[in-house]
Amino acid sequence: MRPKKTRWVKCFPGERCFRPQCVPLKQLDGVNVTVDEFEAIRLAHLEGLTQEQASKKMKVHRSTISRILESANHKIADALVNIKAIKIEGGCCKIVGGKNGERKK
Repeated sequence: MRPKKTRWVKCFPGERCFRPQCVPLKQLDGVNVTVDEFEAIRLAHLEGLTQEQASKKMKVHRSTISRILESANHKIADALVNIKAIKIEGGCCKIVGGKNGERKK
């Protein structure tokens, strides 16, 4: 398996975990959404960008964005339907920051 290409993200989620209040924490299962999945969801669903536009912002191929979105949507749907927590962490990303979108190292 070849290594994953680095994905560029603008919005780093920090430590984020969303959990249902109706299930005690000790009985709660969860899903992990990666930072690149979080960014793809943000770009496509919140910002309303096309997959082509989102792929350019993340510096990956359009088909990669399609796979990332499919994975993220599946995880989020699983969490909502099956009453699971969502934790955002991991992924092979570099953060883009600054006023003009300069890359942080």
